[in-house]
Amino acid sequence: MTCHNCQSLCKRFGKHRNGLQRFRCNQCQKTYTEEHQRPLDEMRLPLDRAESVLRLLLEGMSVRSAERITGVHRDTILRLLVLAGERCQRLMNEKIKGLDVADVEVDEIWGYVFKKEGHKWEHEQDNAEIGDAYCFVAMERNSKLVLTHYLGKRTAESTDQFISRLALATAPSRRYQLTSDGFAPYKPAVKSFLRGRVDFAQLVKVYASSREGEQRYSPAEVVDAVPEKVMGSPDSDRICTSHIERQNLSIRMGMRRMTRLTNAFSKKWSNLEFAYNLWFAYYNFCRIHKTLRVTPAMESGIADHPWSIPELLG
Repeated sequence: MTCHNCQSLCKRFGKHRNGLQRFRCNQCQKTYTEEHQRPLDEMRLPLDRAESVLRLLLEGMSVRSAERITGVHRDTILRLLVLAGERCQRLMNEKIKGLDVADVEVDEIWGYVFKKEGHKWEHEQDNAEIGDAYCFVAMERNSKLVLTHYLGKRTAESTDQFISRLALATAPSRRYQLTSDGFAPYKPAVKSFLRGRVDFAQLVKVYASSREGEQRYSPAEVVDAVPEKVMGSPDSDRICTSHIERQNLSIRMGMRRMTRLTNAFSKKWSNLEFAYNLWFAYYNFCRIHKTLRVTPAMESGIADHPWSIPELLG
């Protein structure tokens, strides 16, 4: 530390009450405190406590449960979620673009914000941030890397936004195979944004009629899955959506707000979006895949070690 008054070097002079190093000039006797580090912008929450909170949220715990365990107020936890979600979104956009991929699977996972779509009042029908919320997810089958995601309604407009993001995340110079479920808007979206870049196929599932007692909480039984080649020359042996559907299970196990039959669902659309940003960044860069024994980012070559949560936020 250099004295601001006489430009001479200062010596250590104890600690500030918040733990920061203090200095004193030997000539003019002025005292200084080292610059405050604010890794979480304007939040005063210590970084180690912030890491503990985020780890609990990423292991399937609700906001109020994390509040009871850590002693951090729920409003602070939500502000931390917003900050982490924004930084993770920037990280994903910077690191995952123009990647060489071989097999990509896409799917949508259902959730809702504030209330389910069928429970909306008449004056809420035009509010797009209430009701069903589908997260479109694209994953590279071999590295398990989540390439992109998009939170929206299950509509053609949302599908176009999602596929356009996938086009930015993958390299235009290398052709790859793309597999989706039978959702119809995928066909025009892929033809618009990925024409000439992919061999596209859909795996159309055939469902049996629901048995009594299963209509409310369980989907109908899948009796067949019919592969359909849509564009290019997809390999029949690689037409599969099992890996992305397993990712959907990981989401429901790791995000409390996506657990069914619970009151931990998102009350705000933006909070759900930030939670997804945090989850996918953590899954890509921090969480070691049990089969790969490395993180998906390491397997893809965009990271050389498993990241910590402070690195994710940095």
